[in-house]
Amino acid sequence: MIEGIKETHFQFPNQTGFYSGKVRDIYFFENELAMVATDRISAFDVVLPRAIPFKGQVLNQIAQKFLEATSDIVPNWISASPDPNVSIGLKCETYAVEMVIRGYLAGHAWREYRDGKRMLCGVPLPEGLKENDRLPEPIITPTTKAKEGHDEDISREEILAQGIVSEGEYIQLEKYTRALFQRGTEIAAEQGLILVDTKYEFGKFNNEIYLIDEIHTPDSSRYFYMEGYEERQATGEKQKQLSKEFVRQWLIENGFQGKDGQQIPDMTDEVVQSISDRYIELYEKVTGESFEKQSGTNVVERIEKNINQYLAKH
Repeated sequence: MIEGIKETHFQFPNQTGFYSGKVRDIYFFENELAMVATDRISAFDVVLPRAIPFKGQVLNQIAQKFLEATSDIVPNWISASPDPNVSIGLKCETYAVEMVIRGYLAGHAWREYRDGKRMLCGVPLPEGLKENDRLPEPIITPTTKAKEGHDEDISREEILAQGIVSEGEYIQLEKYTRALFQRGTEIAAEQGLILVDTKYEFGKFNNEIYLIDEIHTPDSSRYFYMEGYEERQATGEKQKQLSKEFVRQWLIENGFQGKDGQQIPDMTDEVVQSISDRYIELYEKVTGESFEKQSGTNVVERIEKNINQYLAKH
C-alpha cells in the first residue's frame, strides 16, 4: 500500500522558522507561512505511529473549500494552494484559545455530562439529555491552545479574567464562531449531514482578526448523517457519523485513551487502509465532489517542488 507522509524537513529560500505540529508542518517566512498537511493522525493529543495515506490532502482541500465558502463572514489567512497538501497565507499572531462550538451533546461534552457534570466551560446544561441529543441552542465551549500536551476546557469568564483575549475581541470571536457554525450547518444540510460540533481558530494580522488553520474538516468537526437521526435517537442506537471519532473508538476498544502507561495498539495495514478509506468517504460526502487521489512516486518531493515554484514567482 502507499505510504502516507509522516514528516517533512524542507529548507526554503528566505525561510525564517519551522514548526511541526500534531498534523501539520509549518514553514515561516517574513509575513507568510506555508502549511503542509501531512498524513500524520493524532487522537487523545497523541500522534499515532503510522501515517494515513491521502489524509493530508483530504484535510487541506476540505479546509480550502470551506474557507472560501465563509470568506464573506470573516477574512481568512489563505492566499494560495500550490499543492494538494499545501496552503500558503498570512502569518497571523494566533489567539491562545480555540473556539469550540457544539450543537449536539456528543464526544467530550457527552463524556463530561455522563460523568455528572452539568456545567461545561461555564455553560449550564439541562438535565435529562441523552448522548447525541440536540442542544436547546449551540453552545461555545472554548479550550486553551496547548503547544504540547492536552488542550484544557476554559470558560469565557476565565479567558477574560486571565486577560488571554480582551473582552471586545472575545465578543467578536464569539460572533464569528456562531456565524461560521450557522453557515457550516447549512452547507452540511445540503449534503444530508448534521454539523454536530466543530472548532475554529483565529489570529490577528495588522490588527485585523482572521480565521486561520482549517475549518469543517473531519479532524476539527463531527458530522452525523441526517437521514435516520431522529429514529436512531428514539431507539437509543449509535448515530452514523463522519468524523475522527471512529479512530478514538477503535483506540478505546483496544485499551488506549492517551493516559500514562497505556500502549498504542498495533496499526495493521488493514487498519490504516480502513482509516484512509473513511477519510476519503468523508471528503466526498462533505463536499459532494469525487476525491482525486494525487499520485506520484515521491509525494514529499512533489510538495517541495511546488512550494519552491510558488516562492520563486512571489
